[in-house]
Amino acid sequence: MFNPSRDQVRRFFIEAWRKHRQRELLEPLEAIAARIVALHPEYHALLEQDDAAQREFSPDAGETNPFLHLSLHLAIEEQLAIDQPPGIRAAFERLLAAKGERHEAVHVVLDCLGETLWRSQRDNKPLDGAAYLDCIRRKVS
Repeated sequence: MFNPSRDQVRRFFIEAWRKHRQRELLEPLEAIAARIVALHPEYHALLEQDDAAQREFSPDAGETNPFLHLSLHLAIEEQLAIDQPPGIRAAFERLLAAKGERHEAVHVVLDCLGETLWRSQRDNKPLDGAAYLDCIRRKVS
């Protein structure tokens, strides 16, 4: 299983964005990452800074960690591609039909994933795929 460090994840997004901007050839996963970054213009300047990988982001100060946000986006794209947990693709398609805009629908899923991860860490239990899917399904109505 691939388990990159925090710095590796950050460098991956920074490099994918750099290659995209310079119109260099991207690996398939880099192309997905660059598309995700392109959807978030609020992160572009940060990713172009020399010290971006070393920055700290404090939730206590109301800061969103852009690397976490982008990583969750990437995780969702992978989940949808392989339909894992089983049923996520169908739940997402229903959500997309209800929302009408893909990025908005992905952000709804992202909120559910974040909540599911938080509960898993808080309770020191494995990720609850059923609860994750239930969260997504509840957002359709």
